[in-house]
Amino acid sequence: MRKIVVIDDEQAICTSLMFALEDEYQVTAITEPRIGIEKVEDIQPDVVLLDMRIKDVDGLSLIEPILSVQPNAIIIVMTAYGTIETSVEALKRGAFHYLTKPINIDELKILIRKGLDYHCLNEKVEKLEAIIHPKDSYAGMIGKSPMMKQLFSLIERIKNIPSHVLITGESGTGKELVARALHYEGLRSSYPYSVLNCAAIPESLLESELFGHEKGSFTGAITAKEGIFERTDKGTLFLDEIGEMSLNLQVKLLRVIQEGEITPVGSGKVKKVDVRIIAATNRDLFEEVKNGKFREDLFYRLNVIPIQLQPLRSRMEDVPLLVEHFISLYSKKLNRSALELSHQAKKWLFSYEYPGNIRELSNIIEYAVALSDDDVIQLEDLPLSQVKQLTSSSMELGSDMIVIRPGISLAEAEKEIILHTLKQNENHRKNTADILGISERTLREKLKQYSVASLL
Repeated sequence: MRKIVVIDDEQAICTSLMFALEDEYQVTAITEPRIGIEKVEDIQPDVVLLDMRIKDVDGLSLIEPILSVQPNAIIIVMTAYGTIETSVEALKRGAFHYLTKPINIDELKILIRKGLDYHCLNEKVEKLEAIIHPKDSYAGMIGKSPMMKQLFSLIERIKNIPSHVLITGESGTGKELVARALHYEGLRSSYPYSVLNCAAIPESLLESELFGHEKGSFTGAITAKEGIFERTDKGTLFLDEIGEMSLNLQVKLLRVIQEGEITPVGSGKVKKVDVRIIAATNRDLFEEVKNGKFREDLFYRLNVIPIQLQPLRSRMEDVPLLVEHFISLYSKKLNRSALELSHQAKKWLFSYEYPGNIRELSNIIEYAVALSDDDVIQLEDLPLSQVKQLTSSSMELGSDMIVIRPGISLAEAEKEIILHTLKQNENHRKNTADILGISERTLREKLKQYSVASLL
């Protein structure tokens, strides 16, 4: 059922609108502007009916905050003091339409349906444009590199077929994002999507979680329980860390795939299920098969359509887009104004190889947004453990690299490293000391020793 939030300080109007619309929509009414914004963010309604004047608050000033937490909301402004100027201003700020009080319910219902139809049409146009002119994002995934464009194209081609998929790649490369895209962009999107991490549940409980159990089938089974396969019938099941599943359970999973049926623990009753399985692992399952740790027959049943996700270091051209995305995301989440990157922070972010892949990049940006003191993210706002890791391994920030010549003394090498790091940090002594793992006092003493008075 479509959702509507009413924000109006007159309780009588809230009550009457709820009564008039509740048969067709899920309606929530709020009389306080601040709580109204929170409810919009929480509920993610399709439509917002917004009063022009809510106590001493200008309703038009709420349009931007509403759209910032629910960009797809259809906002219909209501007022008892309608003028052409305010109507135009409401539309400029992003409202869909404008109604004067007293509200004609029939007119309002027609307007709501028009807004929903308009939104659906826009979604279809955007999907068609994405197919004809691929953009830099798809179903929450971001990238303009050739390998990401190929991934977007592959998902588009296979999203509607029932074949099972095996996603492989390092941790943090976005395997679950691919699984979600395959489900929510495809024909099964109106049916359940379930996730089960095979490594997070003890083997003794995993069988019950997968196939369900009957009451009394084992100690602690005080009631019967549906398994995740039964709950996901006609939908998609994402089995993460499939390589961690025991050989005993692999046999039972193979039967589900072959026969399309399950048997709950402690029951002799067979139940039919129709579930598309998307499995994922960061292990080399082919090697696991050769070593006898993964069943060959199950491997080939799951690996009907293989998707290999590349590490972020293999598509560094996507890093600027991802950095921009995460800065925007965490700025909104942490109620910060739009942040920019300093030159040094940008050089570091675009040079680091991210062994933890996209998840690590996301964590780094969240850390930086949370700790930055002003509107510019500086190098010192980034997690110093990663900064030290990059600079200590190659002494490289951006394209400049230090060269330590053979035969040079340790004292001379130390001087080269300190001066180079200082230069890369634009003579910022605290940053340089932190990166080198020494105190500012030690750094000053070293500079005195090198007779570099201009840097003291």
